[in-house]
Amino acid sequence: MPKTLLRITSKNYSAWSLRGWLMAKFADLAFKEEIVSPDDPAARAEILLLSSSILVPCLTHGDIVVWDTLAIGEYLNEIRPGAKLLPADQAARAHCRAICGEMHSGFSAMRGALPMNLKAHFPAFKVWSRAQADIDRITTIWKQCLGMYGGPFLFGERTLADAMYAPVVTRFMTYDVPLDPVCAAYCKRIMALAPMKEWIAAAEEEPVEIDELDMEF
Repeated sequence: MPKTLLRITSKNYSAWSLRGWLMAKFADLAFKEEIVSPDDPAARAEILLLSSSILVPCLTHGDIVVWDTLAIGEYLNEIRPGAKLLPADQAARAHCRAICGEMHSGFSAMRGALPMNLKAHFPAFKVWSRAQADIDRITTIWKQCLGMYGGPFLFGERTLADAMYAPVVTRFMTYDVPLDPVCAAYCKRIMALAPMKEWIAAAEEEPVEIDELDMEF
């Protein structure tokens, strides 16, 4: 069996680490975690959205090294086809890739205004208009997918899309974002997943704090 490592950083703050980790869990791939301290300058820059590229998470599977979350997802889909990380139907598969790509490259206003912080809670948080536009687009995607594919996940069964949007769910919880009943139910469903509970429990035990992400802002 190939040696498999998944390099991640803070479970409290790193949205990209959560995405890659969930993908590996969804693929039922056995792996060891290799933790990069959030105090590492490169990891800290990524978490604070100051890095020009995102190199964590990084999957090492035997002699193959894959970084970038979308690339990890596509690779996992190739080696674990039975996990159904992408929908079987071609049109749904294209749709899934499109919304994963949109999450990968977009929503910068929301990322900056609502950074991932699982241990924090900001009730009645004031969301500025550009971030609200991103939130509105995300909830539109969710409602369209849940309506088209019948739920309970974005494409019926659990896919890469749910891993890609899971950190957004945590942001909505942290910053008390008002949601319609359909999106609120989807958030509850994601938060109830066993891997999410495992990740959050580990995040709550992390001793490291990043002051820039723990302030009232």
